[in-house]
Amino acid sequence: MYSLKYKVTTSTCDSEGKLKLYSALQMMQDCSEMWIDCEPMVKDYFLKQNMAQLLATRQVEVIRVPNYKEELTVTTSIYGMKPMFGFRNTFIYDAQGEPCYKTWSMGAFVDKAAGKLKRVDDATIQSMNIEPQLEMNYKDRRIILPKTEGETLEPIKVLRADIDYNRHLNNANYIRMAMELLPETFVVRGLRVEYRVAAKLGDWLIPTIYHTDAGIVIALSVGSEVSAIMEFCE
Repeated sequence: MYSLKYKVTTSTCDSEGKLKLYSALQMMQDCSEMWIDCEPMVKDYFLKQNMAQLLATRQVEVIRVPNYKEELTVTTSIYGMKPMFGFRNTFIYDAQGEPCYKTWSMGAFVDKAAGKLKRVDDATIQSMNIEPQLEMNYKDRRIILPKTEGETLEPIKVLRADIDYNRHLNNANYIRMAMELLPETFVVRGLRVEYRVAAKLGDWLIPTIYHTDAGIVIALSVGSEVSAIMEFCE
């Protein structure tokens, strides 16, 4: 398990002094990325093989939204490993050790040069510290778009500030963009996101919004290709 300490600061708060979901996702993402430092064999293997771990799907349960100045601990651990995919829990706890956010995610292992999936060898997999799967309400990783026609909204341009060191739209920024399209009164208690085709600098993301029994589903597409699908639940 790997952990990072955080404090809810002004830059991570919304207008009500609550931690923004976007900021919480950034905390989770940072902790997940830094995790590799506690697995030296895996880190060395990825460097030599010119590989990266890219987020393919994430589910979030919002238990309680922290307030301004609260002390938080983010933890991440691997509970499953396959040659081309890894599965992890990333939780955010308050100062009393109670969970505020519970998440699980699946990451894909990719060759940086080819931009395609690449297998991790058995020796590297065996070297990893696999921990118990944490308790939460696990849902399917795939999000099926409704067959009904959704509402298409104005395109959103991917700007320089949206790009991360993998040279594509940062995972948390998809959610930030989509949340701007939700009604102001919508309180997010659950989130599922499926990443399909990475958007790049200068792309125009076309949002399509669907209202379902579960909540609101938003697809962001580049041309005819769906880049990401997000399901927000109250």
